[in-house]
Amino acid sequence: MNDEQRISSEPQWPNGEVEWQRVSPKYAVADLVLNLLFDAVVLVVLVVLLAVVRDETPLPVIIGLSALFVVLLVNSLLAFRRVKAIGYILREDDLLFRRGIMFERVIAVPYGRLQMVDVTRGPLLRSLGLATLKFVTASAATGVNLPGLRFEDAEALRDRLVQLAEIRRSGL
Repeated sequence: MNDEQRISSEPQWPNGEVEWQRVSPKYAVADLVLNLLFDAVVLVVLVVLLAVVRDETPLPVIIGLSALFVVLLVNSLLAFRRVKAIGYILREDDLLFRRGIMFERVIAVPYGRLQMVDVTRGPLLRSLGLATLKFVTASAATGVNLPGLRFEDAEALRDRLVQLAEIRRSGL
């Protein structure tokens, strides 16, 4: 087998042929709200330091906290782009999950290794009609959360993944 045949017979990484399924754009609102709440806490700490102990707080500490607040604010504004980078693909033998803008992470979760698929909803996601799908596998390092799915889609995907996991495990 020459190199060209070997390369063409290997499974190809998803590219333009397969479209990534996206999470709901409403999830960006939830991400933004949570980030802004954290930003508000940092801002309160900064204001307290400036108002209460202004004379005793060294200038580098104030500058550092101010820079931290600016970085957190920029991070909050990237919520919409961050959510756009989340996607998944149901393939024949596994589910591919990706997230990240600068540091993209792609995880393949084989159906036969799924031990539990859980749908969770906090108050904020519930108010937006969204849910998070959590996958538990035998490996502790593969804890995958697929956030921002419409609740109905999360339940349907959970049922489909459980069905695929049962089929794959019965073949072992």
